Amino acid sequence: MDFLSPTSLPDALAARAEHPGAVPIMGGTDVMVELNFDRHRPPALLDLTRVSELATWDRVGDEIRLGAGVTYSRVIAELAAELPGLALAARTVGSPQIRNRGTVGGNVGAASPAGDSHPALLAAHAEVELSSLTGVRRVPAAEFYTGPKRHAGRPDELVTAVWVPAATGPQQFSKIGTRNAMVIAVAALGLALHPEQRSVGTGIGSAGPTPLRARDAEELLAAELDWEGRADVPDPVAEEFGRLVAAAASPIDDVRGTAAYRRHALAVMARRCLAWAWAEAQGREGPRRGEG
Repeated sequence: MDFLSPTSLPDALAARAEHPGAVPIMGGTDVMVELNFDRHRPPALLDLTRVSELATWDRVGDEIRLGAGVTYSRVIAELAAELPGLALAARTVGSPQIRNRGTVGGNVGAASPAGDSHPALLAAHAEVELSSLTGVRRVPAAEFYTGPKRHAGRPDELVTAVWVPAATGPQQFSKIGTRNAMVIAVAALGLALHPEQRSVGTGIGSAGPTPLRARDAEELLAAELDWEGRADVPDPVAEEFGRLVAAAASPIDDVRGTAAYRRHALAVMARRCLAWAWAEAQGREGPRRGEG
């Protein structure tokens, strides 16, 4: 196995074009698991840890351009105000050591249905930046995931950043696993309220072949919320929102949980995230946020 270690983005893109079969590696929190268990043996690894251009973030207008090499720890420490949903999701990732190494860009590139960043990015209406020697393009997160651990990037492209609109309203994330920490999600949910557009964003993780949005649930809630007066959400609306979130999932039975349990968990998490987010919108302090 060859090991490629470029030190600049142009060199990384050139290496990617020359070695399209090489697997990009940043923090290694996904790739090294595959290698250690001999599930995948690529012809080459493309180490991106020394590409400094990937390890920065910037505010561009109303968006945050989050470089693919920015770690979960930095998202928590530096971007909790601008990207609260993603910061909440980052807090549930592994251990402090993993959060110090793992990157959002690496999680996006791995495209695992159970990736912790995906629900928050979908709910926030993020876009993935893909770069190659021929140019740069942006793909909406809702169109990026094409199958289990597959995405819309071409063999000559690298995930170089994620563009996320800065939050204009409350955002929430909830995750349920077989234990309290350092666990792959049995199911996860991201929720974002966008009061300026009077719209709602959702993201479902670990309950389908790809991360998913619950579009019917989004439309229902956007129409039913009292955006001006911030009156309490009626119980039937919250119940129906949870039901529609669960209905949008396409789960399977596996060693972590049954399809029926995943649907039930998503309905519960949807109601909880809605209660937490709306309490924040009303100016009240909601329950502890984050892991379900």
